[in-house]
Amino acid sequence: MKMKYFLLGIAGVLAFAGALGLIFFLGCEDDWCYVTQWQKVGAADGFERCQSLGFPVAESYPRQCHAGEKIFTEALKPVSTDMIRIAEPLPGALVQSPLLVRGEARGLWYFEASFPVRLRDADGNEIGLIPAQATSDWMTTEFVPFEASLSFDPPLSRTGLLLLEKDNPSGLPEYDDSVSVPIRFR
Repeated sequence: MKMKYFLLGIAGVLAFAGALGLIFFLGCEDDWCYVTQWQKVGAADGFERCQSLGFPVAESYPRQCHAGEKIFTEALKPVSTDMIRIAEPLPGALVQSPLLVRGEARGLWYFEASFPVRLRDADGNEIGLIPAQATSDWMTTEFVPFEASLSFDPPLSRTGLLLLEKDNPSGLPEYDDSVSVPIRFR
């Protein structure tokens, strides 16, 4: 009888060890089964995954996530909609005065070849306003390049928001539209 319980105990220990072995050596798809740090490092395969696994993120530009010896850099993408594409600054950019704003917008975004560009600090205070100017013929439904150089006094906050607003001379709210880009101040 004792031998039967002994064999059952051995079988249970082996089954448990086998399950742990599968988790440790074959890996898993879910975060719950990462028991050791080296398993998390092995699972980190990009910036977002590295960040979601809890590895430290350096507040550089662009941000970097460090998983052991691996370093993953955040891929920054320009802001783009079906009406406006902002090439510069990218979201999260570290900016200073004068701030160059470049991109392209459909002709419908402009009025008399311009539209307003506003800069706000983290508290929502407006610290800069300038019209972006079309650099080619704006009387079209196609995309038209624009540029603006916005000078501002550095705010007390470290972050802010750049707003590019569709020009709406009618003042009717149904024609309002805007795109915002989060930025950081030097």
